[in-house]
Amino acid sequence: MKPSIEKGPIRPPSEARSLLFRVTRNCPWNRCAFCHTYCGKRFELRTVEEIRGDIRQARDIADRLAELARLEGNCGRVTQAVVDTLCAGGEFVGESIQSVAAWLYYGGETVFLQDADSLVMRTCDLVEVISCIRETFPSVQQITSYCRSRTAARKSATDLKSLHDAGLTRIHVGLESGYDPVLQLMNKGVTAAEQVEGGRKLKAAGFSLCVYVMPGLGGSRWSKEHAEETAGVINLINPDFVRLRSLHVVEGSALSRMEQDGSFSPLGDEDVVREIRRFIACLNGIETTVVSDHVLNLLEELEGKLPEAKPRLLAIIDRFFALSPEERLVFRVGRRKGLYRRLDDLADRQTFSWLKSIVDQYAGSDADQLEQDLRKAMNGFI
Repeated sequence: MKPSIEKGPIRPPSEARSLLFRVTRNCPWNRCAFCHTYCGKRFELRTVEEIRGDIRQARDIADRLAELARLEGNCGRVTQAVVDTLCAGGEFVGESIQSVAAWLYYGGETVFLQDADSLVMRTCDLVEVISCIRETFPSVQQITSYCRSRTAARKSATDLKSLHDAGLTRIHVGLESGYDPVLQLMNKGVTAAEQVEGGRKLKAAGFSLCVYVMPGLGGSRWSKEHAEETAGVINLINPDFVRLRSLHVVEGSALSRMEQDGSFSPLGDEDVVREIRRFIACLNGIETTVVSDHVLNLLEELEGKLPEAKPRLLAIIDRFFALSPEERLVFRVGRRKGLYRRLDDLADRQTFSWLKSIVDQYAGSDADQLEQDLRKAMNGFI
């Protein structure tokens, strides 16, 4: 029988090299208007013994890979050749081995706990899981998890400290907005005050804190308030990282239905970038790293630690708006096609000319169709 380690549907892009262990299934809230990830799925707590079984499976896979690596003369180091040899035998194949092999290839030092809110587990159970991972894999240097702000706010300081002492090192929180009317409209199930309380408690417990902000979530109605109030919440928390996740309205979500009935009007790409500028300009008195590490973000190069990086980040946005309307449109098309990652990429004249020819074709027919097709391209990134 092939080994199988249960895996959930998502993890942060920054955890791409982490080994994934699913400690809960789906989301205990699962009502956010913008989210479709867990739609129609029931939340479940996995038992500690179930999770221990997955950890043992991962250890068994890792041991077999290490033994093969030694036989192959690689001093126990897992390489692609080792994986190919193992898979060719037909005895030990599948997604689980590929996951563990990739994890070992990149050093085997980080673990991410799935799904949407691992800290909703009983603290003693989660401590047991974390301790088991640490004991089973001594090479692990970092264990991270998603957590809702409200869950963190409701946890006692003692519980949070116990989790940190057990070896949980970083928490990812989907803040999205710090403006209460937006949080209510999106049915986020948390208030700005609770987000501040939860964030501060996590920081006080010693966790590295990464929060996610969703530019565009206020739509055209509340763009200014969303940017300024969210920055205000960030200023009160002072997280280690702020990661930008520009809104894309997903078909089938509650937000999509709100757009269709006219109760929500999404921003275009350029207005989202303007909102990001306002947001960054309002970040004050903190030492946090802003990161734009998602394919939906138009300007991926917005990355740097505040306060020193703030002028540079604002200058990148100003440089974008200093481009001609045609150049900005070409950049948008190139970004959505996966060809552009930085404004400097516009200097490739061959690629620019090809993308401009695409833009010109739309201009000769229906300009609105280009916007529709760009949106379809973004659907493919979700």
